[in-house]
Amino acid sequence: MGFYTTITDEITFYTGLSPTAFFTIAFLTLIVYRTVSSMFVSPEDFNKPPVVSARFGSGSGFDIAEPPKKPVQVGEITEKELRLYNGSNSSKPILISVKGQIYDVSEGRNFYGPGGSYTMFAGKECSRALALLSFKPQDINGNLEGLDESELAILEDWEYKFIDKYPKVGQLVPEQRTQQIEHSQEDNFESEQ
Repeated sequence: MGFYTTITDEITFYTGLSPTAFFTIAFLTLIVYRTVSSMFVSPEDFNKPPVVSARFGSGSGFDIAEPPKKPVQVGEITEKELRLYNGSNSSKPILISVKGQIYDVSEGRNFYGPGGSYTMFAGKECSRALALLSFKPQDINGNLEGLDESELAILEDWEYKFIDKYPKVGQLVPEQRTQQIEHSQEDNFESEQ
């Protein structure tokens, strides 16, 4: 009985509450904490795409998650070609270019797809906007001129986030280069005939 009496005396001395009131408040605090924390999504789960399930047969009780699609490698494409991957066509991946490297961000469709908070970046080179932390349409491009060291550091941080999270599927090339390649291929075809 000595231990129990010591504990109850200490609780009363330090809190000014009876042991019953103290443990009731502690229990209710735990219940409120668990209830409120269950209302929020953990940061790790926040960026995960929703799981799509399909049922086979009526009442079978088996949910089978759809396997994630493999990223489609697009290779070297121009900004004009990149615009076709803006999320408006659900059969195509959503692509974004950062410092000329193209990433498949389809996994984050709820952010980059139509209606998402970053939909303005989909199908575009967005290095300048990321460096400036800007949503202005005139900043959504690859022009890095005039950026200071801190802005370039912010861009580098964004680049590492894209490298870690999304698969690289291609590289942005200037429009003139692809025209030159097409012309040289046509010249080669004509000379072979």
